[in-house]
Amino acid sequence: MSRPLFTPSTLLGALAAAALVCGCGRSGPVTPARGAFTVVAAENFWGSIAAQLAGERASVRSIIASPGTDPHSYEPNASDARTISEARLVILNGVGYDNWAERLLQASPAAARVVLNVGDVLGLAPGANPHQWYSPSHVERVIEEIARDYERVDPADAVYFAQRMHAFRTTGLARYDALRQQIRARFAGTPVGYSESIFQPLGQDLGLKLMTPYSFAKAISEGTDVTAANKQTVDKQVEHHLIKVWVYNRQNSTPDVQRVNELVRAAHIPIVAITETLSPASASFQQWQASQLEALARALGATAQPAANG
Repeated sequence: MSRPLFTPSTLLGALAAAALVCGCGRSGPVTPARGAFTVVAAENFWGSIAAQLAGERASVRSIIASPGTDPHSYEPNASDARTISEARLVILNGVGYDNWAERLLQASPAAARVVLNVGDVLGLAPGANPHQWYSPSHVERVIEEIARDYERVDPADAVYFAQRMHAFRTTGLARYDALRQQIRARFAGTPVGYSESIFQPLGQDLGLKLMTPYSFAKAISEGTDVTAANKQTVDKQVEHHLIKVWVYNRQNSTPDVQRVNELVRAAHIPIVAITETLSPASASFQQWQASQLEALARALGATAQPAANG
């Protein structure tokens, strides 16, 4: 981790790549380029980023790619096991989010395989919020780590990977970054409620005032019982209009969440639905995130378009 990601010559190559346009991230089987290595991501939010950084130098596949799949309760099959066993690089979220992927890796050890565990990269302890693809600063760190691992697997193409990373950061993520900046500038401090911990990192990045008790959001995320006190707090926040927007994960709409949704609708408070995985599955990471940010901006009273200066 202490060595530089690229040499000065590769950094010069990256700076020359400003005009490079990243392709949309893809989920599911991807036809390998000649001589390419194989990358498997447990989930498509990391898989989309990995595909855009890989370009033509690798085949990238995501195992969980359907918006209708709950990643927490996913049960892998024989095809998943074979896919992971054949991968040169495997990307998993870690922090208890995709233990099934860790079990598949243990079942098929390979000395040459590179494993990128996002939770380990970020130094997250057990019990930490695993939903760090909703943390823009942590996404940046994972981008760097993926590019570093690509260089490790295929050092001859280090310049190419530097170019892809530079283009993804400056062009691919441009609207995602601009929307975050706009919301932060116009609505920092706005009180919002949220159904589970998936939204916490993004809400903090946007400077919003997160009113929901974190223990409520964590319980919903982990599928444990919500305390009566937390239910009462959330209900009162809605009934007394102490929140301006309610954000919920429609891939994990438990009875408690459905009950709060009904209260929110009755109180005429705007609702924003988000998802854990790409929706639609064909979207890139940044298209998906930008669409959700646009919906949030509208709910907060912002225009759909960011400021012209980004």
